[in-house]
Amino acid sequence: MDVTALLERGRTLATPVLRAAVDRLAPPMDTVAAYHFGWIDAAGNPADGDGGKAVRPALAVLSAEVTGAAPEVGVPGAVAVELVHNFSLLHDDLMDGDEQRRHRDTVWKVHGPAQAILVGDALFALANEVLLELGTVEAGRATRRLTTASRALIDGQAQDISYEHRDRVSVEECLEMEGNKTGALLAASSSIGAVLGGADDRTADSLEKYGYHLGLAFQAVDDLLGIWGDPEATGKQTWSDLRQRKKSLPVVAALAAGGPASERLGEILAADAKSSDFENFSEEEFAARAALIEQAGGREWTAEEARRQHTVALEALDAVDMPDRVREAFTALADFVVVRKR
Repeated sequence: MDVTALLERGRTLATPVLRAAVDRLAPPMDTVAAYHFGWIDAAGNPADGDGGKAVRPALAVLSAEVTGAAPEVGVPGAVAVELVHNFSLLHDDLMDGDEQRRHRDTVWKVHGPAQAILVGDALFALANEVLLELGTVEAGRATRRLTTASRALIDGQAQDISYEHRDRVSVEECLEMEGNKTGALLAASSSIGAVLGGADDRTADSLEKYGYHLGLAFQAVDDLLGIWGDPEATGKQTWSDLRQRKKSLPVVAALAAGGPASERLGEILAADAKSSDFENFSEEEFAARAALIEQAGGREWTAEEARRQHTVALEALDAVDMPDRVREAFTALADFVVVRKR
């Protein structure tokens, strides 16, 4: 199964409808959103920027085929989840102080915090419009699932921010946060096309379970890349999650492991939280923290957790009757999530 083709199909089907939705925004929000999506550069010139991995649109159009419907049936769902996802990115970049996304300056850095907030809000509203204007019972069911996922996503971001100010976070708390922040929207993405195609709640729930655990696998890999990822591939700074003091899975697992490296890491991170000079730390200081996380077992535990969540996600598909080709595509997308480098 060609994963690149699956991702490209979702992107190709969704992009024209996504662009049409963004064109509804009042100036200058329309151009700010176009910059965020990589369609124009900071000067307003046409661009072919990195639009992201497009996993969510790929899942949405694929899930429509579970019901025997054409992939196009899932397009409104693909666009809606992509709008919600990008609403969260615009706000997260501002809250986290991230200056780079997809190898370009973030919206708040180029257009200011106010525009990042407004455009994010507008994209969230557009997501519901795109679904509800279909005017069908299925569209109402899909919107209900998407709004539930959106609320969970926001809960997850609130948890993430609060954890940055705590010395310790349990592994269970971290997994709950990541399930909200990443798992919920991937769950909606994996079922929304099927719902639009007329799937019953049992089928949709099983597809959501697949997406939820795929989201946890996705976030575990993201957490690994947030510390050890190649900046050329990720588009972010070296040690980006350590710079933001994120209590990501490798950090939390390392702190919970016990032993000399774990204890030393805990002492250093506690001192970091009180430091007024944290932003001026050298590369070597961040590298030392990453090394302690690895020595304490945080890196390997997180990699194993990604594999475990991948297995649980695939097992959820056993409850769904679908064409073999569609099942193979779901499996291929899950495999892609746990082996990616960005």
